[in-house]
Amino acid sequence: MATFRLEMIASTQTNHPLITIDDPAHRANSLELSFDRLRAAGLRITRPRIKILRALLQRDQPSSIEQIHGDLARGSCDLVTVYRCLSAFEEIGLVRRSFFYNGTSLYDLQLNEVNRYHVIGKGTNQVTPLDAESTEELRATIQRIEERLQSQGYSKIGHVVEFFATEPAPSRAQSQVVAP
Repeated sequence: MATFRLEMIASTQTNHPLITIDDPAHRANSLELSFDRLRAAGLRITRPRIKILRALLQRDQPSSIEQIHGDLARGSCDLVTVYRCLSAFEEIGLVRRSFFYNGTSLYDLQLNEVNRYHVIGKGTNQVTPLDAESTEELRATIQRIEERLQSQGYSKIGHVVEFFATEPAPSRAQSQVVAP
């Protein structure tokens, strides 16, 4: 896991970096990329935003606001702040919102322009990434539709694609317990 060393500056009213990263691992690069996106949108890099971004980086699947809030140190950030930050992140395209089958919002960090797709189990609410072949097929189809919409004069096109399914029953081999 990446190690972070905070170097806070006196004012939170600036767009200057609030942290330096000791470990140049993937998460550190992702955090810096997130900061760049915030700066480009004219948003300040505040302590709550840093904590929320770190919580999102720790999760490898879409998560609810309550899950993200639960990942934060107790008392470090209230639930309303998490809502507001995620709303701001969504507005600038830093997070993508999707939904559970029951309508609960899920948030996923979007550091590149490629959307990730997944299947949400109706029985367990387990989020499973869509397989690579289906993902590529879906992306190609969506790209064709977006190009068609652009040719018709539409701009700033977005989409939401969610798959909900009853989980497959375990196969006989998976369900049998092998005795030692």
